[in-house]
Amino acid sequence: MATSRISEIVIAGGGSAGWMTAAALSRFLERGYRITLVESDAIGTVGVGEATIPQIHLFNASLGIDERDFLAATQATIKLGIEFVDWLRPDHRYMHAFGTVGRGLGLVPFHHYWARARAAGQAEEYGAYSYNETAARSGRFAKSDGRPSAIPDLAYAYHFDAGLYAAMLRRFAEARGVVRVEGEIKGYDKDGESGDLKALVMADGRRVEGQLFIDCTGFRGFLIGDAMGSAYLDWSNFLPCDRALAVPCERSAAFRPFTQSMARPAGWQWRIPLQHRTGNGHVYCSSFMADDDAADVLMANLDGKALAEPRPLRFTTGRRDRFWAGNVVALGLAAGFMEPLESTSIHLVQSGIARLLDYFPGAAIEPAARDQFNRLSVFEWESIRDFLVLHYRANGRAGDAFWDACRAMPIPPTLAERIALFEATGAIHREHEELFTEEAWAQVMIGQGVVPRAWHPLADLLSGADLGAFLMTLRDGYRRKSASLPTHDEFLGRMMAA
Repeated sequence: MATSRISEIVIAGGGSAGWMTAAALSRFLERGYRITLVESDAIGTVGVGEATIPQIHLFNASLGIDERDFLAATQATIKLGIEFVDWLRPDHRYMHAFGTVGRGLGLVPFHHYWARARAAGQAEEYGAYSYNETAARSGRFAKSDGRPSAIPDLAYAYHFDAGLYAAMLRRFAEARGVVRVEGEIKGYDKDGESGDLKALVMADGRRVEGQLFIDCTGFRGFLIGDAMGSAYLDWSNFLPCDRALAVPCERSAAFRPFTQSMARPAGWQWRIPLQHRTGNGHVYCSSFMADDDAADVLMANLDGKALAEPRPLRFTTGRRDRFWAGNVVALGLAAGFMEPLESTSIHLVQSGIARLLDYFPGAAIEPAARDQFNRLSVFEWESIRDFLVLHYRANGRAGDAFWDACRAMPIPPTLAERIALFEATGAIHREHEELFTEEAWAQVMIGQGVVPRAWHPLADLLSGADLGAFLMTLRDGYRRKSASLPTHDEFLGRMMAA
């Protein structure tokens, strides 16, 4: 006998978050579900999330999106990592590159051998032992040719136009039956007994009824906050930047297959190269820099002619107390905001969708499933928060008021413990399935000047001569392999031609 189930899903808001959700749900909830997305052309989207991390491959592959079609439709380029310029001190740079760094021996991760070699004066900068960074700095890239190799494949993500990505996903979703309703949401109707939402109320009086609502209304968080009362937890004591300016410029001839994050007097500037333009932005703390000064800093540091006036954004870093409350699930900016320092914005939407599908309700929303969704969401957001805070806390820009304040600010105990463990022993403990790997933590801590005083005792079993030869073999192998690759533009040209 057939049983009733929750089958009427309403997505409030479009943009990347809304259309990613619509595309995924239309792909995996193929029969017996009605999916409606409500958005207004009159309400703009933030649309600055143009850099991603490698997990985006999983999302696109799950939808069956061909990479060539994606690259063409979104004006995408390849991203091999993020370069941090002047974060430790002026004229210093390091890269958080994707993929592995070096190669561990037995039970001991590579960074222990590097720390020992560094103490003996045998090691180069940590990034010299990253294949991804070596290829990135030479402007080269190629996908795996499928042949066995001692050198790992390049791990990569994309830079893309978020507006074009949303448009592509809209076409995907509407082709699979998602209905788009144009109009502005002015209110909602709630069940007097359960407190759940029954319908969205449009400005013209129309009602859009549903059983499960996905809040993608951006910073407004209209459903999760206003309707369901999920409080917003302010993290500005850990991440004090509260404003940003975004502006596109002409693409530079000197193309770089990596994102750049450049420290500025009261924050940092991003530079994201696309096929047709470069995305730029200045994230800053208004307590330390006036808006006009922030705009001047941004416009003075473009590597091409500006294509528009800077667009201002105001935000408070933090998250919702409950990501899923009643029959409302918040995704994207409605769930919270963390500055795009490590390109996690798109990923948090993606992981939230995956988590929703894992605990998707049947005949009713089970509190145990909802609670587990919220627990996992809190863990993910807080672990990413700690990774971002590390960049600010471990800066060496003495004399800049903003950066001095960041070094003195309190940090989450979870981060303090991780830094102390690494400094003392070189060990990195990764909790459960947190997003950033041990190698990511090692790159950023070492890049920010947090270098271990000791290393695993097993790293001492290698002779000094063998240790030096080991490091040299890795470095030279990556250099030779990188030199054999096509340039980024050659790679894209071949992909487009194919």
